[in-house]
Amino acid sequence: MKSVVILASGNGSNFEAIVRKIRSNNWPIEVRALITDNPGAYVLIRAQRLKIPYEVLDFKSFPNKVAYNTMLFERLKANTPDLIILAGYMRILPDFIVEHFRNKIINIHPALLPAFPGVRAIERAYEAGCKVTGITIHYVDERVDSGPIIEQVCTKVRKGESLESLEKRIHRLEHKFYPLVIKKLLLGD
Repeated sequence: MKSVVILASGNGSNFEAIVRKIRSNNWPIEVRALITDNPGAYVLIRAQRLKIPYEVLDFKSFPNKVAYNTMLFERLKANTPDLIILAGYMRILPDFIVEHFRNKIINIHPALLPAFPGVRAIERAYEAGCKVTGITIHYVDERVDSGPIIEQVCTKVRKGESLESLEKRIHRLEHKFYPLVIKKLLLGD
């Protein structure tokens, strides 16, 4: 049985898609924990509903970033994951965590990296008039959205498409392909 820990900060739709895909396919993968930095995140409601153990490390309750990151590191080590999955986690992991878990931390990005790294990627691709966009699943390294690419999935931007429509389609791609890449990394093809 392989194990994962998922880090999330917000809505948690990717978190739920991952858990549901693992369960519906009976993959031998245990979601050991959800860890969030945001005590008000909707992902906590999802974790409760799905009966996934969770921990809240409220960033605001720590005296500084070093204290927060030290506690996060301890919680990650205690869970001994085979893979750490970022699913809308809105903090940059410090170098010492990345180094300790090298090639065991993955992230999903709603654009075709290296284009549009960072926040608001779908919106920025849309505003730039891109005819093709998509998602990137990559390993996390010491920089923002720059780690080795594992997989990319493209989609055409439809003529006259609204930003809202494009966002929904990008999220559907994320929900479909992120769990499949996790399975491939942990269990092989």
